[in-house]
Amino acid sequence: MTESVTAEVKENPSLRARAKARVDKPEQPSAEKQKKSKNSENAATDDEQLGRLQPACLGIGVAVVLASIILYLATPPGPMKPRIWTPLELARYNGSNPKLPLLLSILGSVFDVSKGHVHYGPDGSYHHFLGRDASRAFVSGNFTGAGLTDSLKGLTASEIKSIEDWRFFFSKTYNYVGKLVGRFYDEDGNPTKELNRVAKKIAQANKLAEQQKADEDRFPNCNSRWSQDKGGEVWCNSGHYPRIVERVAELPRKGPPGTRCACFEEDELKRPGLRVYESCDYYSNKCNTS
Repeated sequence: MTESVTAEVKENPSLRARAKARVDKPEQPSAEKQKKSKNSENAATDDEQLGRLQPACLGIGVAVVLASIILYLATPPGPMKPRIWTPLELARYNGSNPKLPLLLSILGSVFDVSKGHVHYGPDGSYHHFLGRDASRAFVSGNFTGAGLTDSLKGLTASEIKSIEDWRFFFSKTYNYVGKLVGRFYDEDGNPTKELNRVAKKIAQANKLAEQQKADEDRFPNCNSRWSQDKGGEVWCNSGHYPRIVERVAELPRKGPPGTRCACFEEDELKRPGLRVYESCDYYSNKCNTS
C-alpha cells in the first residue's frame, strides 16, 4: 500500500508538489498554544515592569512622607485655644524657653503677647510681666519682686479702672488664651469675689469720670502754655477769669485733693473753694503760674 502511494506521488506531478510543500513547511502551533505563549510573554513583561516600578513607587512614597514632615515643621502653630491656667503652668511661658509662646495675665485674663516680642521678649522693657499676673504694676510702676503682684489692695477706683483699660488694650491687640486660677477666677473659671469687687470699683470710676466731665463742661479748663522765658501761664477767653478749683474726686479721698485751672464768669467768682493765682490781679484773664 505504501509502495503504491509512493509510486502514485511520483507519477502525479501535483501530488508531488503538495507533498514537497508539506515537507518544507514547518508545523504551525494551534491557536490555543499561541494564546498561552503570548500570555506567558505578557506575564513576564508585567513582572519585569512591576519589578522596575516597585523601587520607584517606594521612592515616591518616601518623598511624599518627607515633604509632609517638612511642611508640618515649617507651618507655624495656630493660635492657642482659651483654657484654664494654673500659676505653675503660666510660669513656664515667661520667655526663658524660646520654643514657647510669651504669656501674661492681667486681672486674671491670660494673653499671648508673642507678636510683641520686641517689648515682652527677654530684652524687652516689659518682659517682667511674663509668666504671671502683675496687675498692680501696670499703675504702680513698681517692677521689683514685691511690685509684680496681682494684689490691688489700697488702689483707688480710678487706678483700678486704669488697669482695666490696660486689660481692654490687650484684648484688642493680642490673642486671649484663657483665665488664670487664683485671685480673680476659681478652678472652674468662675469670677471670684475679688473680681466682682473690681467690677464695682470700675463702675464707680466710670461714674466719677462722668461727673468730672460734666464739671469741666460747665467750667472749662484754662488754656495753658509754658516757655523758658516766662515759665507757666494760664488764661481764659474774654469775660472769663482763671481760678484754681478742686477736681471732683472719689470718696474717701486719698491724700491732698487734686486741682485744675478753670474759667469762671464774673458772677461766679464768689463760689466757695475758688482760689486766685498768686501775683495775679483778681479780674485778670491771664496769670503766671511760676
